[in-house]
Amino acid sequence: MDNQKIAINISGVTKQYRLGQIGGGTLTHDLQSWWAKVRGKDDPNTKIGAKHISGETLMALNCIDLTVYKGERVGIIGKNGAGKSTLLKLLCRVTAPTSGEIDIYGRITSMLEVGTGFHSEMTGRENIYMNGAILGMNKNEIDSKMQDIIEFSEVKEFIDTPVKRYSSGMFVKLAFSVAAHLDSEIMIMDEVLAVGDMAFQKKCLDKMNDVSRSQGRTILYVSHNMNTIRRLCDRCIVLDEGRVIFDGDVEKGIDIYLSDSRDKEIIKDRYLYDDSYRYLNWGSPDFRIMALEMRNTAIECSSKFTLKLDIKTTGDWHNVFFRFEITMINSIKVATMFSDKGVDFKKGDEKKIVFLLDTAHLTPAKYRVDIVAYVTDQVGEDHFIDGVYPGFVFQINDRINEHNSIVWHQQYWGAIHLQDVVIQEIN
Repeated sequence: MDNQKIAINISGVTKQYRLGQIGGGTLTHDLQSWWAKVRGKDDPNTKIGAKHISGETLMALNCIDLTVYKGERVGIIGKNGAGKSTLLKLLCRVTAPTSGEIDIYGRITSMLEVGTGFHSEMTGRENIYMNGAILGMNKNEIDSKMQDIIEFSEVKEFIDTPVKRYSSGMFVKLAFSVAAHLDSEIMIMDEVLAVGDMAFQKKCLDKMNDVSRSQGRTILYVSHNMNTIRRLCDRCIVLDEGRVIFDGDVEKGIDIYLSDSRDKEIIKDRYLYDDSYRYLNWGSPDFRIMALEMRNTAIECSSKFTLKLDIKTTGDWHNVFFRFEITMINSIKVATMFSDKGVDFKKGDEKKIVFLLDTAHLTPAKYRVDIVAYVTDQVGEDHFIDGVYPGFVFQINDRINEHNSIVWHQQYWGAIHLQDVVIQEIN
């Protein structure tokens, strides 16, 4: 094994969590688990969606063997509870493996969640110095990169403000900029780019591609967005119940992940949303999309259909908008719809909102729709307050084209059927 070419070597790594009265990691968690057990309730500290349980333990990772080479851009995908975030935490030494060995050849910068590695009372500039010092850089080295970090982050105006006052989007912009510009050989990213706006996401992906190619940096990237995996990564690892079930070509890995996910994309007329539908940790616990009812689950082309959302709030919310992100079952984004107006909520409200969706331009296929609730601040920045994935699934049935009596071929003509081109003149 040539260590000169290896960035990360993982050998026989397992991570096991004990379930029951003790082992929650803190005294508070242990007391919560004990009290739930006394009352015959579910343990509130057990990971949602985790099925790989043996006896009184939860096997988050089970005998992982991986070698990542310098300069590789590796996408790590899998369903909720597959062990993706646990693996990254082990690599970043946030927690230790139960057994096995991890050898890392190089310095690591990571973004495991919004705020990791930042001190909320310190300013943006002070946090840059602190992160650089953690990586072993001296003040002169950090100063030489300071201007580039600030310019890329787009938070220049607030760089000397304590980061506790930053919005989640500003936080991510600065955190990514620090990770991308400070000297490290390995970058680890866990879904955090989903907080930023679309323009900044593109900017971040371009930057990661650039530092990987020009500086030979190794990148490990976890995401539920298959398009970003396709765009950034040259290798894909699929995890399932703590095990590696695929390691290789990106498209093949995505197909394996989606083939497992498709089985769960069942069309139904009522959804009840528990925390397993919320794969992001961001948002507000004071606003919850609780359930959805659909009147039609299979519709004809150019049809409209209605759906009803049950909303529950424990706080006051003004001008809440809803976004419906429409995706093909193969995870290719098709279109996005927005509510035409905002809705106000008072503390303790339980409202039912009926939406009318127009599918006039969608072609015959099965679609998944993710639902996002958000508010917009005074400077026009959107703030995510809740979201469910998938919100619902529906089917558009085939319809014969009126002009030439053929069925629409989506694989050749696309998922959007625009209006006919009008012939204005024939000479």
